[in-house]
Amino acid sequence: MQLDELKLITASNLINLRTGAGMTQAELGAKLNYSDKTISKWERAEAIPDAYVLTQIAEIFQVSVDSLLKSHDEWKPIPVEEPETEKISYSTKRIIEVAIISVWTLALTVFVALWMADIIFWQAFVIALPVSVLVYLILTIKFHRKGHLQFAIAAFVFSLFVAGYFLCYPRYNPWQVFLLLVPAEIIVFLSCNLRVKTPKKMKLARSTNRRADKSNG
Repeated sequence: MQLDELKLITASNLINLRTGAGMTQAELGAKLNYSDKTISKWERAEAIPDAYVLTQIAEIFQVSVDSLLKSHDEWKPIPVEEPETEKISYSTKRIIEVAIISVWTLALTVFVALWMADIIFWQAFVIALPVSVLVYLILTIKFHRKGHLQFAIAAFVFSLFVAGYFLCYPRYNPWQVFLLLVPAEIIVFLSCNLRVKTPKKMKLARSTNRRADKSNG
């Protein structure tokens, strides 16, 4: 028998005995006064214990040294446990907050830049209102936050009315457009709560078909 084959047989037997006893590599190493790295080397068939250590192992597991050196089954290398890479998770709430703040920061940047050029363009903040709500709406859909969807759409519609009013003001004072806001919001909430009702006959037919499929299966 060649040395490599003997290493494989000893490794296989050691793995089976240790795992069968519910013992870790560190625990076995402590009993033998060896590190868990040395035990791992033996179990990967990279080295073989000397005669004295084989005697100790045989005593620990109540077997003979001869049985440690005999083939009982096919050797399978133990998988090397790699450290788990830390999964990066992002807070959807924080992402939405950063996106909205970015919109208002951009509006402030435009306002300050034009102010330095002696141009007061306060409308930048008016435009930022529907844009920020639109960003919130898009991210709400992106992150599947269905519970917030109807409120996001309603807020977007409201912001469009507000932005439209202030962009026309003070040259015009179209306050009458807000009369349309109430029915518009009602339409939004009703549309978001639409449910397609299945007729009773169709429900009965589907349940019958399912039962038939189960019985045939």
